[in-house]
Amino acid sequence: MQGDDAAANAAAAGVGIGVMIFYLVFIVIMAVAGWKIFEKAGKPGWAALIPIYNMVVFLEIVGKPVWWIVLMFIPLVSFVIAILLSISLAETFGKGAGYGIGIAFLGIVFLPMLAFSDAQYSPPAPA
Repeated sequence: MQGDDAAANAAAAGVGIGVMIFYLVFIVIMAVAGWKIFEKAGKPGWAALIPIYNMVVFLEIVGKPVWWIVLMFIPLVSFVIAILLSISLAETFGKGAGYGIGIAFLGIVFLPMLAFSDAQYSPPAPA
């Protein structure tokens, strides 16, 4: 019986390490994609790594008012705002609303595609 506990503990440790490695790879991919997207938009890439400030810069990129940050802290409303901002991001890079929905729901795929594609940033028209 004691051998079973050791094997179970080793398996759990292996799974935990695997999850941690996957999570770290995910973070690096998203950080690099954010950095590249910010640079494409003419903003400093490092701004993508600073919490809250990255939202201020992101809102500038997509042409939305800074007070929308408040909306991101309201449950359910934040879900709708995130989708709207994803669509706005896609549109500022010449992509359609479908691409924006892809960013909202599969950001790990669509953000690196946007960052490393030849998509050009065109600032949104002033409101």
